[in-house]
Amino acid sequence: MKNPIYIRISNSFFFFAGKKTFSLLTLTLLTFSLFAQDTIIPKTDDSDLQQRLENITEDSQNEDADYTTFLDALNQYKEHPINLNNTTIEELRSLQSLTDIQINNLFRHIKKNGKLLTIYELQGISGFDLQTIHKILPYVRVADNFNSSHFSLKEMFKDGSHTVLLRYGRTIEEQAGFTAIDSTKLYGSQNSRYIGSPDKLYARYRFTYGNNVSWGVTAEKDQGELFFKDNQRFKYNWYDSTLNGKQKTGFDFYSAHFYLHNIRFIKSLAIGDYQASFGQGLTMWSGYGFGKTSDIVSSKKSANGIKPYASVDENRYLRGGAATVALKKFEATAFYSTKRVDANVTDTLPDGEIAAISSLQETGYHTTASEIADKDAIQQTVYGGNISYKSTQFNIGFTGMHYELNADLKRSLGIYNQFEFNDRQNTNLGIDYNFIIRNFNFYGEEAMSANGGKAFLNGVLVSLDPRLALSVVHRNYDRNYQNLLSNAFAENTTASNEKGLYVGMTAKPTSRFTLTAYYDRFEFLWLKYQVSAPSRGTDYMAQLNYTPSKKFDAYLRVRSRSKFKNTSADIDEIDFIVPYEQTNYRINTSFSVLPSIKLKNRLEFVDYKMDNNKTEKGFLIYQDITYSKVGSKFSASLRYALFQTDSYNVRLYAYENDMPGAYSIPAYYERGSKFYILLDYNITRRIEVWLRFAQTVYDNKKVISEGSLTEIKGNTKSEIKAQVRFKF
Repeated sequence: MKNPIYIRISNSFFFFAGKKTFSLLTLTLLTFSLFAQDTIIPKTDDSDLQQRLENITEDSQNEDADYTTFLDALNQYKEHPINLNNTTIEELRSLQSLTDIQINNLFRHIKKNGKLLTIYELQGISGFDLQTIHKILPYVRVADNFNSSHFSLKEMFKDGSHTVLLRYGRTIEEQAGFTAIDSTKLYGSQNSRYIGSPDKLYARYRFTYGNNVSWGVTAEKDQGELFFKDNQRFKYNWYDSTLNGKQKTGFDFYSAHFYLHNIRFIKSLAIGDYQASFGQGLTMWSGYGFGKTSDIVSSKKSANGIKPYASVDENRYLRGGAATVALKKFEATAFYSTKRVDANVTDTLPDGEIAAISSLQETGYHTTASEIADKDAIQQTVYGGNISYKSTQFNIGFTGMHYELNADLKRSLGIYNQFEFNDRQNTNLGIDYNFIIRNFNFYGEEAMSANGGKAFLNGVLVSLDPRLALSVVHRNYDRNYQNLLSNAFAENTTASNEKGLYVGMTAKPTSRFTLTAYYDRFEFLWLKYQVSAPSRGTDYMAQLNYTPSKKFDAYLRVRSRSKFKNTSADIDEIDFIVPYEQTNYRINTSFSVLPSIKLKNRLEFVDYKMDNNKTEKGFLIYQDITYSKVGSKFSASLRYALFQTDSYNVRLYAYENDMPGAYSIPAYYERGSKFYILLDYNITRRIEVWLRFAQTVYDNKKVISEGSLTEIKGNTKSEIKAQVRFKF
């Protein structure tokens, strides 16, 4: 072994906020020894995935986005790892951690040298350094025995796995939406109270046989939704008439699926709820996808075709049937979906049939009179298909999708949104490609909507050296390109009204250091919401990782984003656009003190410069402690965080540990502290329970979420959550 490197760190961070001083003494970075890197593959964690999810939430500003489907796929691979000696390009792409160049190098190595004998052999394949192996290690294995896709029903039920998951959660403090109100006040403000209880309920059953068979049912009730109809909080005739008889007993949302994968010539078969994704997301992509992150691999989307849906996002899924059949190097997919969706009804015919809507409601919440009235208002029908030619080094595919509502969508159009979809139906067509030439991976998609709007995306991943990789993505989306089921690489929330060029880089000058960076310049050639003129912007990020051993990892990150928005000043009722810029600085460390104890902390600052040259600032500092011992039935993780921001503009997002099937990426803002603890205990080999308690205390507030239904009288918000999982 090389000579050890000894590092001594003993720091205290102090922050002055108003008249109060916060002091968080680091319990983690005391005196310890770090050893130089050896050839042992490092212990795995999910830090890379957590960063990606943080970036998605930060960019979309949506804390409620549901990533369960993606996380489920990774958890499934954890339980049934991919056999690298018997896998496919699509299967490895679904890990979202390998480039096509790396995958191609793996297949070439196996073809030339025979099957892998051990996982350590990956270190000898071009592009597979320790960091890359680190990312995929929980999801892959090396074995001689191949799983056969020709199995009997007896074998399937004998070796298959049944899982039942039950979860309960609620906010402990009373919220405004649950306080008492008399009938007169409720009549004057029918949406001022929730109809149901503050309990959050979740139930799920799923059967899986390897990665070949899956079926299951998922059900959910959100806070404020009704579970027992007889327990409806307000029982007035006028109130019931507003609800249109849509209140029912049971969970508010149900999802079910049946899915087969790689069964003879059937590559995928889905009945019930599923997701469909093709190309780079311009023509058809019904789920979420990664965008700009610290990992340039994410700049290229990896389409999964047809996949089962077992999440509780009530919008980003299809309901019906879909199938993909494969014949040698050709694949053909057909999909059909029809389901009821929420909408704001504005016009009805004399017979009561809905004629027009002003918007589609996508929150998934049915807690108040208006939300319940909008529930399942209209029918949405989606159908289409994809034909692809796929080989190891060249893919090309053609996708067509038709979208239809049974009522006219008539938005309130202004100048800025006059090119948005505002009709009953739409058709999208696209062609996507992907090919590898030596160490160059070219890919892209070109798409068009029925109104003639076009969208183009083209990119290249380049492996210039085992220690240097580049990514370039160019996109050009017309202002009138319309697609409600797209999710492409973009700065906007939709693939329209945008031109941009993204350049990313990953450099590994030594085995201990990794530098990742990107620069993205974009233009909006038409107006946007709260941006009353064409505008432009930039987004750049640089992150330096230091990993001297399998016990320690740290990174320093800077990210800066600049855009334009309407000025807040009132100047003759004319909206002028002015620039604003936000820069985040982050230091993150992770250290395994003992094999069973891991410490992680983060310090992050943010500067936000506004149109009047005023600068808002904020910071977040937290300490995580995780206990997990091999062979132990018990594990635990906890966090203590301090935060302060001048306003919501400078909010900071951070991934929080949660129980399987759930996740938490909240925004930290205002001034206060937060603590949570997550406990995990295996009662038996088949029964596992989790308990989570989280509490946020604000120092500068006497009322939390003032003016909303979630308003709390006081400065403390506490949340509890419990989950039990049965496997048999």
